[in-house]
Amino acid sequence: MLKRSRAVQSNQTGPHQDVSRRVARALAHPLQKPVAAHTQAAFDHAATWLGERNAPLILDSGCGVGLSTRRLAAAFPSHAVIGVDRSEDRLGRDHGELPDNALLVRADLVDFWRLAARAGWSPERHYLLYPNPYPKAAHLNRRWHGHPVFPTLLALGGRLELRSNWQIYLEEFAEAVVQATGKQPVVEAHHPNGDYLTPFEAKYDHSGQALWRLTVNLERV
Repeated sequence: MLKRSRAVQSNQTGPHQDVSRRVARALAHPLQKPVAAHTQAAFDHAATWLGERNAPLILDSGCGVGLSTRRLAAAFPSHAVIGVDRSEDRLGRDHGELPDNALLVRADLVDFWRLAARAGWSPERHYLLYPNPYPKAAHLNRRWHGHPVFPTLLALGGRLELRSNWQIYLEEFAEAVVQATGKQPVVEAHHPNGDYLTPFEAKYDHSGQALWRLTVNLERV
């Protein structure tokens, strides 16, 4: 039985006033930090795996225990689906055998996205499913749209889909996408009707929380 979950608690009542400033800084000053060795090795493995398949790519960024990766691989059998998460514990949990068209990778997303961009990866679809919302206003820089890697995330292109149980997160993300690309994402209520991609999605839905989805088609830069 799923445990019930409390709704996101925040001292914000609307989008953060510093989103625009954070995005402008990220656009003006590309992230230059060195790539961690373990992520470089993980990316090299993923690149080899992908190179052995003649299939369009789907990225499942922050895949957690990998259920979403498995379910996306089943839903898109003609695609190569790569799930990336930084937690060895989450990725190591037993949720059954991976489909042949799926790969789970332990890596830091900040570095992995930069390596993917440098390698010219162009996912057809890119999923960000229920990322940590970091709901305190002081933690805007920890949200993906407030992080210096945000332009790289967008530069990968494809159909980007973000889901969250905190509407403000999606509103901020949409503002940041418009500022960085000129493209207007669609933000709408999400009703999974029992067709859950992640355990969080199931838990939030069973707790009676509103779920939200953002989608935007991005050109590869």
